[in-house]
Amino acid sequence: MTDPHIDLKIDTRGSGVRIAYVTVSNERKLNTLNSALMNEFLRVADSLSGDEELRAVVISGAGTKAFIGGADISEMAALNPSTGREFITRLHRCCEALRNLPVPVIARINGYALGAGLEIAAACDLRIASDTAKFGMPEVRVGIPSVIEAALLPPLIGWGRARQLLLLGETITAADAIAWGLVEKVVMALSLDGAVERWISSILDAGPNAIRLQKKLIRSWEDLPMSEAIAAGIDSFETAWKTDEPRRMMQAFLARRS
Repeated sequence: MTDPHIDLKIDTRGSGVRIAYVTVSNERKLNTLNSALMNEFLRVADSLSGDEELRAVVISGAGTKAFIGGADISEMAALNPSTGREFITRLHRCCEALRNLPVPVIARINGYALGAGLEIAAACDLRIASDTAKFGMPEVRVGIPSVIEAALLPPLIGWGRARQLLLLGETITAADAIAWGLVEKVVMALSLDGAVERWISSILDAGPNAIRLQKKLIRSWEDLPMSEAIAAGIDSFETAWKTDEPRRMMQAFLARRS
Protein backbone atom coordinates (compact mmCIF):
# COMPACT_ATOMS: atom_id res chain seq x y z
CA MET A 1 0.00 0.00 0.00
CA THR A 2 1.14 3.55 -0.69
CA ASP A 3 1.77 6.16 1.97
CA PRO A 4 -1.31 8.10 3.14
CA HIS A 5 -2.22 10.82 0.67
CA ILE A 6 -5.09 12.63 -1.00
CA ASP A 7 -5.61 11.42 -4.55
CA LEU A 8 -7.05 13.93 -7.03
CA LYS A 9 -8.23 12.85 -10.46
CA ILE A 10 -9.80 15.26 -12.94
CA ASP A 11 -12.16 13.80 -15.53
CA THR A 12 -12.29 16.22 -18.47
CA ARG A 13 -15.34 15.71 -20.65
CA GLY A 14 -16.72 17.45 -23.72
CA SER A 15 -16.61 21.26 -23.99
CA GLY A 16 -14.04 21.51 -21.22
CA VAL A 17 -16.38 20.12 -18.51
CA ARG A 18 -14.36 18.93 -15.52
CA ILE A 19 -15.35 16.55 -12.70
CA ALA A 20 -13.00 16.17 -9.73
CA TYR A 21 -12.66 12.87 -7.86
CA VAL A 22 -10.97 13.31 -4.48
CA THR A 23 -10.01 10.15 -2.58
CA VAL A 24 -8.68 9.96 0.98
CA SER A 25 -6.08 7.22 0.70
CA ASN A 26 -5.06 5.84 4.09
CA GLU A 27 -6.51 2.38 3.65
CA ARG A 28 -4.40 0.70 6.35
CA LYS A 29 -6.07 2.93 8.96
CA LEU A 30 -9.60 3.03 7.49
CA ASN A 31 -8.77 6.33 5.75
CA THR A 32 -8.53 8.20 9.04
CA LEU A 33 -7.39 11.82 8.82
CA ASN A 34 -4.20 13.09 10.45
CA SER A 35 -2.86 16.63 10.27
CA ALA A 36 -0.72 15.95 7.21
CA LEU A 37 -3.68 14.53 5.29
CA MET A 38 -5.87 17.45 6.36
CA ASN A 39 -3.30 19.94 5.10
CA GLU A 40 -3.11 18.10 1.78
CA PHE A 41 -6.93 17.98 1.62
CA LEU A 42 -7.04 21.77 2.08
CA ARG A 43 -4.50 22.30 -0.70
CA VAL A 44 -6.57 20.14 -3.06
CA ALA A 45 -9.78 21.98 -2.15
CA ASP A 46 -8.08 25.32 -2.70
CA SER A 47 -6.86 24.22 -6.14
CA LEU A 48 -10.43 23.27 -7.09
CA SER A 49 -12.11 26.40 -5.79
CA GLY A 50 -10.83 28.57 -8.65
CA ASP A 51 -11.47 26.09 -11.49
CA GLU A 52 -14.07 27.82 -13.68
CA GLU A 53 -14.71 24.66 -15.73
CA LEU A 54 -15.37 22.49 -12.67
CA ARG A 55 -18.92 21.13 -12.50
CA ALA A 56 -18.89 18.69 -9.55
CA VAL A 57 -16.64 17.10 -6.93
CA VAL A 58 -16.87 13.52 -5.63
CA ILE A 59 -15.32 12.68 -2.24
CA SER A 60 -14.51 9.04 -1.50
CA GLY A 61 -12.27 6.78 0.56
CA ALA A 62 -9.77 4.29 -0.78
CA GLY A 63 -10.77 0.64 -0.79
CA THR A 64 -14.08 -0.83 0.29
CA LYS A 65 -13.91 -0.74 4.08
CA ALA A 66 -14.19 2.96 4.83
CA PHE A 67 -15.19 6.34 3.50
CA ILE A 68 -13.31 8.11 6.30
CA GLY A 69 -13.05 6.21 9.57
CA GLY A 70 -12.54 9.32 11.70
CA ALA A 71 -9.62 11.40 12.88
CA ASP A 72 -6.34 9.69 13.76
CA ILE A 73 -6.61 8.68 17.42
CA SER A 74 -2.88 8.00 17.67
CA GLU A 75 -2.26 11.68 16.89
CA MET A 76 -5.13 12.94 19.04
CA ALA A 77 -3.92 10.98 22.07
CA ALA A 78 -0.88 13.27 22.28
CA LEU A 79 -2.81 16.58 22.05
CA ASN A 80 -3.04 19.25 24.71
CA PRO A 81 -5.50 22.17 24.90
CA SER A 82 -3.45 24.31 22.51
CA THR A 83 -2.60 21.64 19.95
CA GLY A 84 -6.09 20.21 20.31
CA ARG A 85 -7.58 23.52 19.25
CA GLU A 86 -5.24 23.64 16.23
CA PHE A 87 -6.12 20.06 15.27
CA ILE A 88 -9.89 20.48 15.41
CA THR A 89 -9.75 23.87 13.68
CA ARG A 90 -7.83 22.25 10.83
CA LEU A 91 -10.54 19.59 10.52
CA HIS A 92 -13.22 22.29 10.53
CA ARG A 93 -11.41 24.06 7.70
CA CYS A 94 -11.58 20.84 5.65
CA CYS A 95 -15.34 20.66 6.14
CA GLU A 96 -15.75 24.37 5.48
CA ALA A 97 -13.71 24.10 2.28
CA LEU A 98 -16.20 21.58 0.90
CA ARG A 99 -19.16 23.73 1.85
CA ASN A 100 -17.59 26.74 0.16
CA LEU A 101 -16.65 25.04 -3.10
CA PRO A 102 -18.75 26.71 -5.81
CA VAL A 103 -20.06 23.42 -7.25
CA PRO A 104 -21.96 20.44 -5.81
CA VAL A 105 -19.91 18.05 -3.69
CA ILE A 106 -21.04 14.41 -3.55
CA ALA A 107 -19.99 12.11 -0.72
CA ARG A 108 -19.53 8.59 -2.12
CA ILE A 109 -19.75 6.59 1.11
CA ASN A 110 -18.23 3.15 0.73
CA GLY A 111 -17.89 1.74 4.26
CA TYR A 112 -17.38 3.34 7.65
CA ALA A 113 -18.15 7.06 8.00
CA LEU A 114 -17.31 7.74 11.61
CA GLY A 115 -16.59 10.92 13.56
CA ALA A 116 -14.60 13.21 11.31
CA GLY A 117 -15.73 11.10 8.36
CA LEU A 118 -19.39 11.72 9.10
CA GLU A 119 -18.66 15.43 9.55
CA ILE A 120 -16.98 15.50 6.13
CA ALA A 121 -20.00 13.70 4.68
CA ALA A 122 -22.41 16.15 6.36
CA ALA A 123 -20.44 19.05 4.84
CA CYS A 124 -21.06 17.67 1.34
CA ASP A 125 -24.12 18.72 -0.63
CA LEU A 126 -25.29 15.19 -1.44
CA ARG A 127 -24.59 11.82 0.15
CA ILE A 128 -24.89 8.41 -1.51
CA ALA A 129 -23.95 5.25 0.35
CA SER A 130 -23.44 1.57 -0.28
CA ASP A 131 -25.83 -0.74 1.53
CA THR A 132 -22.92 -1.96 3.66
CA ALA A 133 -21.95 1.50 4.92
CA LYS A 134 -21.90 2.27 8.66
CA PHE A 135 -22.30 5.67 10.31
CA GLY A 136 -21.50 6.95 13.77
CA MET A 137 -20.16 9.68 16.03
CA PRO A 138 -18.24 7.70 18.66
CA GLU A 139 -16.16 10.56 20.11
CA VAL A 140 -17.66 10.39 23.62
CA ARG A 141 -16.38 6.82 23.83
CA VAL A 142 -12.80 8.13 23.61
CA GLY A 143 -13.28 11.07 25.98
CA ILE A 144 -14.10 13.98 23.68
CA PRO A 145 -17.32 15.60 22.46
CA SER A 146 -18.40 15.61 18.84
CA VAL A 147 -17.89 19.18 17.63
CA ILE A 148 -17.48 21.44 14.57
CA GLU A 149 -19.60 20.17 11.65
CA ALA A 150 -21.45 17.76 13.92
CA ALA A 151 -23.61 20.89 14.26
CA LEU A 152 -24.93 20.10 10.77
CA LEU A 153 -26.54 16.88 11.99
CA PRO A 154 -29.65 18.21 13.80
CA PRO A 155 -30.98 19.98 10.68
CA LEU A 156 -30.39 16.77 8.70
CA ILE A 157 -31.81 14.15 11.06
CA GLY A 158 -33.55 16.03 13.87
CA TRP A 159 -32.46 16.78 17.41
CA GLY A 160 -33.53 13.46 18.91
CA ARG A 161 -31.60 11.31 16.47
CA ALA A 162 -28.63 13.65 16.60
CA ARG A 163 -28.59 13.23 20.38
CA GLN A 164 -28.81 9.46 19.92
CA LEU A 165 -25.70 9.48 17.73
CA LEU A 166 -23.74 12.01 19.79
CA LEU A 167 -24.59 10.95 23.34
CA LEU A 168 -24.74 7.18 22.89
CA GLY A 169 -21.90 6.89 20.38
CA GLU A 170 -23.93 4.35 18.42
CA THR A 171 -23.11 3.09 14.95
CA ILE A 172 -26.04 2.83 12.55
CA THR A 173 -26.58 1.01 9.28
CA ALA A 174 -27.15 2.40 5.81
CA ALA A 175 -30.83 1.42 6.17
CA ASP A 176 -31.05 3.57 9.30
CA ALA A 177 -29.18 6.40 7.58
CA ILE A 178 -31.60 6.59 4.65
CA ALA A 179 -34.62 6.33 6.94
CA TRP A 180 -33.27 9.15 9.12
CA GLY A 181 -32.42 11.43 6.19
CA LEU A 182 -28.69 11.25 6.90
CA VAL A 183 -28.04 10.20 3.30
CA GLU A 184 -30.06 10.82 0.15
CA LYS A 185 -29.62 7.43 -1.50
CA VAL A 186 -28.47 3.89 -0.68
CA VAL A 187 -27.52 1.36 -3.36
CA MET A 188 -25.74 -1.98 -3.52
CA ALA A 189 -21.98 -1.60 -3.29
CA LEU A 190 -21.43 -2.72 -6.89
CA SER A 191 -23.90 -0.04 -8.07
CA LEU A 192 -22.31 2.85 -6.16
CA ASP A 193 -20.22 4.29 -8.99
CA GLY A 194 -23.10 4.07 -11.46
CA ALA A 195 -25.43 5.85 -9.05
CA VAL A 196 -22.88 8.61 -8.52
CA GLU A 197 -22.53 8.99 -12.29
CA ARG A 198 -26.29 9.38 -12.68
CA TRP A 199 -26.22 12.27 -10.21
CA ILE A 200 -23.33 13.84 -12.08
CA SER A 201 -25.27 13.50 -15.34
CA SER A 202 -28.19 15.38 -13.76
CA ILE A 203 -25.83 18.14 -12.66
CA LEU A 204 -24.34 18.34 -16.16
CA ASP A 205 -27.81 18.61 -17.69
CA ALA A 206 -28.40 21.80 -15.69
CA GLY A 207 -27.01 25.25 -16.39
CA PRO A 208 -23.50 25.53 -14.92
CA ASN A 209 -24.06 29.10 -13.79
CA ALA A 210 -27.46 28.19 -12.33
CA ILE A 211 -25.90 25.32 -10.34
CA ARG A 212 -23.22 27.61 -8.91
CA LEU A 213 -25.82 30.25 -8.01
CA GLN A 214 -28.04 27.58 -6.43
CA LYS A 215 -25.26 26.16 -4.26
CA LYS A 216 -24.25 29.64 -3.09
CA LEU A 217 -27.88 30.44 -2.30
CA ILE A 218 -28.48 27.21 -0.37
CA ARG A 219 -25.32 27.89 1.63
CA SER A 220 -26.57 31.39 2.51
CA TRP A 221 -29.99 30.06 3.56
CA GLU A 222 -28.34 28.14 6.40
CA ASP A 223 -27.26 31.39 8.05
CA LEU A 224 -30.03 33.84 7.16
CA PRO A 225 -33.44 34.62 8.70
CA MET A 226 -36.30 33.71 6.38
CA SER A 227 -36.97 37.23 5.09
CA GLU A 228 -33.29 37.74 4.26
CA ALA A 229 -33.08 34.29 2.65
CA ILE A 230 -35.97 35.18 0.34
CA ALA A 231 -34.36 38.53 -0.50
CA ALA A 232 -31.11 36.72 -1.29
CA GLY A 233 -33.06 34.53 -3.70
CA ILE A 234 -34.40 37.57 -5.55
CA ASP A 235 -30.84 38.87 -5.90
CA SER A 236 -29.69 35.46 -7.17
CA PHE A 237 -32.51 35.34 -9.75
CA GLU A 238 -31.47 38.76 -11.04
CA THR A 239 -27.85 37.67 -11.22
CA ALA A 240 -28.78 34.63 -13.32
CA TRP A 241 -30.04 36.93 -16.08
CA LYS A 242 -26.69 38.69 -16.37
CA THR A 243 -25.61 35.80 -18.61
CA ASP A 244 -27.38 34.30 -21.64
CA GLU A 245 -27.80 30.95 -19.88
CA PRO A 246 -31.49 31.31 -18.85
CA ARG A 247 -32.62 32.63 -22.23
CA ARG A 248 -30.60 30.08 -24.19
CA MET A 249 -31.76 27.10 -22.10
CA MET A 250 -35.40 28.23 -22.02
CA GLN A 251 -35.44 28.68 -25.79
CA ALA A 252 -34.01 25.17 -26.17
CA PHE A 253 -36.70 23.84 -23.81
CA LEU A 254 -39.46 25.53 -25.83
CA ALA A 255 -37.98 24.24 -29.08
CA ARG A 256 -38.06 20.65 -27.76
CA ARG A 257 -41.73 21.04 -26.77
CA SER A 258 -42.69 22.30 -30.22
